[in-house]
Amino acid sequence: MKYISTRGSSPAVSFKEALFHGLASDGGLYIPETFPALSPKQIESLKTAPLDELGAVLLGLFITDIPHTRLQQIVKQGLSFPLPMKKVGSTSVLELFHGPTMAFKDVAAQILPLMMEYYLEKEKRRITILTATSGDTGGAVAHGFANKKNIQVVILFPHGNVSELQRKQLTQVAENIFPIEVKGTFDDCQSIVKKAFADSAFKRLNLTSANSINIGRLLPQMIYYAYVWQQLNTEHIQFIVPSGNMGNITAGLYAQKIGIPIQSFVAACNINDPVVQYYQHGIFKPQNSVRTLSTAMDIGNPSNFERILSLMQHNHKTFIKQVQAVTVTDEETVETIKQVYNRYKYLLDPHTAVAWSAYERLESEASQSVVISTASPDKFESEILRATGIRFTVKKNKYNNTERVFTTSCNYPEVSRYILGLLEE
Repeated sequence: MKYISTRGSSPAVSFKEALFHGLASDGGLYIPETFPALSPKQIESLKTAPLDELGAVLLGLFITDIPHTRLQQIVKQGLSFPLPMKKVGSTSVLELFHGPTMAFKDVAAQILPLMMEYYLEKEKRRITILTATSGDTGGAVAHGFANKKNIQVVILFPHGNVSELQRKQLTQVAENIFPIEVKGTFDDCQSIVKKAFADSAFKRLNLTSANSINIGRLLPQMIYYAYVWQQLNTEHIQFIVPSGNMGNITAGLYAQKIGIPIQSFVAACNINDPVVQYYQHGIFKPQNSVRTLSTAMDIGNPSNFERILSLMQHNHKTFIKQVQAVTVTDEETVETIKQVYNRYKYLLDPHTAVAWSAYERLESEASQSVVISTASPDKFESEILRATGIRFTVKKNKYNNTERVFTTSCNYPEVSRYILGLLEE
């Protein structure tokens, strides 16, 4: 299995090379050169397979140089927390927030370091993870890579645009984690990361990324889409996915592409909605991001949309056959949290509320709608209280008030010098 760039100007590489490069040399994202397909026999066997076997079969289609038994071990160790699916009214909600940072990013962020360790244990070298976060990715990556040998992690996050708990999960982790608060937006952080990968000054640090621009972060997310199909035992499933950088829904589309029976998807966006504009008009135009209640989705130029467009062969008609895209305002998000709580005594976080609002607005031909719940409401206690007046008891967390954080502007030359200085002290 080889991997090529979405932009078509980089040579094909192995999975290991794509994993550690993060970004292709032409600035594009790595995608499979061809998509493998599950055989009818494999699909039948997966209906009753345990989670580690399910995950190993899916990953094994794309990762051909890690033995199946090792992939099973990686999935079992990485997914050591539950993935409960709860019935809320007539809807199923897949809760992906029972990992260490209470967000869906934990699913892949716990598996990715284990895949990297498989290769690094054979090679005595040091790598640097450089990633940007709009909230949840950074905390999940920090916890996934905390205290890993020969790995240092730099995480850029936008000043004033993460929740209080998200900030603690970024800044109170481990000595090999370097959280950098950038005085700008998530898109500024993402832009800095992309420039650093193309900057020869960073070459000696063996850079790679751990957010969903990295194919190794994206592929494990296929597992929970297949898990839902397995649990519901139906081919008529519509997934409603809170969508920011588009990695979550891309993984679902990949699962569908290789043969997991999924009927359709809804990309539920907040007012940062260039993908909705593409859905409606067939033109993708990045936006300047705007602050909303669902902060992790405040992304005006979603990186993974390159992968989606490539998957759809840049055909708008193909896209709208498989994906609906909906914009949800903060006002609608708040009203949804209130209504679902009052009706079902079930509390949604702001991101999942965007998906629920989209679900209620759309008519579906699918026999089963599944809302992907991407974060625990505990992560947004103060934000939910301010917006809705709902008070609730949160689980105690292990964080204190001692931060380890570095602050800089969003000027690339300044940030790059700062990062290099930090890591080479």
